[in-house]
Amino acid sequence: MALWGNKDNVGAAGSVSLNYATKTVIGAGTSFGESSASSQIQEGDVISFGVKTKGGTYFGDAVVSGITSFTVLSIASTGGLSGAAIAATSFQSSQKPTFLAGDSHYSERNSDYSSHVYGVASAGAADASGTVYETGVGWVGVQTYMGSDGNLRVKKEILCAMSGITTGNTPSYPNIELAN
Repeated sequence: MALWGNKDNVGAAGSVSLNYATKTVIGAGTSFGESSASSQIQEGDVISFGVKTKGGTYFGDAVVSGITSFTVLSIASTGGLSGAAIAATSFQSSQKPTFLAGDSHYSERNSDYSSHVYGVASAGAADASGTVYETGVGWVGVQTYMGSDGNLRVKKEILCAMSGITTGNTPSYPNIELAN
């Protein structure tokens, strides 16, 4: 299991529920680890629970520690999760750096700012060029907030510079306006 990969969007269809006590995720309409295909969530991937946009409920991230079947997987820790009940909710998965799943700075949202990690491909970096979202390619931590002057502020930190990232999760970078 690598510390990170190059896919910001690993197959994530269906919905999930989490048993915090056993760290077991039960899926409906899922295909966890199907045929060990790289297009499906695998051990070592990061699962993001909920929706990372305005009006959505985002519960946080966890690292997949094992896959029992197409509908059952386990997570290593609940430390990057909000603690709120997760039942029949949407999810996304990626190969972002696993050490970020336990970092509440990048896995929670409050009323004053939004802070998430995005896979930024060459096309995303080109689209962001010349805007407040301008950054390089790789795994990028992005914090957005409103400044005291009422203007949008964007802080970016390249956590792992790399080329070849494939994207596709929602919101995609630099189209993250709905996350602010």
